[in-house]
Amino acid sequence: MELPPLREVIAEYGLAARKSLGQNFLLDLNLTRRIARSAGSLDGVTVLEIGPGPGGLTRALLAEGAAKVIAVEVDKRCVEALGKLGEAYPGRLTIIEEDAIRLDEKRIFQAREPVRIVANLPYNLATALLIKWLSADPWPPWYASMTLMFQKEVAERICAAPGDKARGRLSVLSQWRTRPRMLFDIGPKAFVPPPKVTSSVVGFEVLDAPVAPARLAALEAVTAAAFGQRRKMLRASLKTLHKDAPGWLEELGIDPQARPETLSVVDFCAIARRYDNHCKRP
Repeated sequence: MELPPLREVIAEYGLAARKSLGQNFLLDLNLTRRIARSAGSLDGVTVLEIGPGPGGLTRALLAEGAAKVIAVEVDKRCVEALGKLGEAYPGRLTIIEEDAIRLDEKRIFQAREPVRIVANLPYNLATALLIKWLSADPWPPWYASMTLMFQKEVAERICAAPGDKARGRLSVLSQWRTRPRMLFDIGPKAFVPPPKVTSSVVGFEVLDAPVAPARLAALEAVTAAAFGQRRKMLRASLKTLHKDAPGWLEELGIDPQARPETLSVVDFCAIARRYDNHCKRP
């Protein structure tokens, strides 16, 4: 079955991108194939895609050999348009009409091999979805890898190394359980409508175990305190977490005068463990 061009699909179903849904459609099939290939060989693989829109990336994932694509779409217009794509690839495309934030992925994938998440994420949900997946319990999670598109500024925060001004809470959480790396940029003109920012595709290698032991809630509390006042030295910012925190830093061999963006993930995990030892778990 020959598929119509994406622009014809958009016109037929009235798929004008909605800002309220964070929609910016990627119609360049060369770019969507590049994203799909960045996820590695898809032969026999199940892929979870969020926000497929008219199906540009969905087509690429199926064409690259994904055994199954589970596409989660909240926009009823796009759900209807994706129906024809399902007819072209019988039995290989499942469309779930649901808000991805509320999706219970473990219920869907509990009896399957780990899946790969590949998505051009809606800008307004991208960070929340990433944190949701990084917070999966138990770990290793139900997915094997992630290949995701973000605004470039967000991608830079995710991948920022110690000492980088872009480093923040998202950097620490991402690098605690995965090994993220920026793959390539995509300019605004590739999208309909064109956003005001450049986008970047980030690949996440899922680690079998976090780089250092820590309880997720404790690590989140420590990074929230540290980066909530990032211009302050650690001894001042972490004092809002616990009055004894400056002393913990000295005990751990961490400079109390350091700025939070200079610390490694291992450092933050050490502080999180010390926090747990001194405070009752919530």
